[in-house]
Amino acid sequence: MVAEDDEKQARLVRIYLEREGNAVQVVGDGRAALEKARSVKPDLIVLDVMLPLVDGLDVCRILRTESDVPILLLTARTTEEDMLLGLDLGADDYLTKPYSPRELTARVRALLRRSRKAAGAAEPAVLRVGAVVLDTARFEVRVAGRPVALTAKEFAVLEALAREPGRVFTRAQIIERVFGFDHGVQERTVDAHVMNLRRKLEADPGRPRHLETVYGRGYRLNDGPGPASS
Repeated sequence: MVAEDDEKQARLVRIYLEREGNAVQVVGDGRAALEKARSVKPDLIVLDVMLPLVDGLDVCRILRTESDVPILLLTARTTEEDMLLGLDLGADDYLTKPYSPRELTARVRALLRRSRKAAGAAEPAVLRVGAVVLDTARFEVRVAGRPVALTAKEFAVLEALAREPGRVFTRAQIIERVFGFDHGVQERTVDAHVMNLRRKLEADPGRPRHLETVYGRGYRLNDGPGPASS
């Protein structure tokens, strides 16, 4: 759920979160945020501090007495006191405006991951996508039973794709998941890792069956037979 009274900001946040595969509901004031949170019971709330009717901090304080839903505060207030107040009221994370939508989606993803792990929904250690099998605990990869030696970053790229088989990832999304935000990584670095992965995974790297390109969008790990792409 996104609670934001600025329609342009709310629309932007919704677009980015929906691109990540989330179902998003938007409300425009604090009272509606409380009502929607109680009726829908969202997995996570992105909550603007400066909301009409009921202030976002009050919404946070009230909701925290009722549930453990992860709450990410958005605010134009930048002082340390404001940040500590929000966290003291029960917020799980805090992002100041102006913010990067990419950073917002990464923080939402991290909060959801921690929440699911706390609830016992641990990510599987062995991932099987067609003939490709990743054992994340042993750092091993096999293709049709054949062992494949990967570098740490190649393994991380493949794991990111394998955790959501069939989903198309942009280069920027792969950078977020594998490298984070502070490394100055270029999109061509992703292309280089994909090229190396294809050399190791594919019978014919020029006509990949596993690690496919979706033109104008990015890459995906094929979860079905499908035609080859290059």
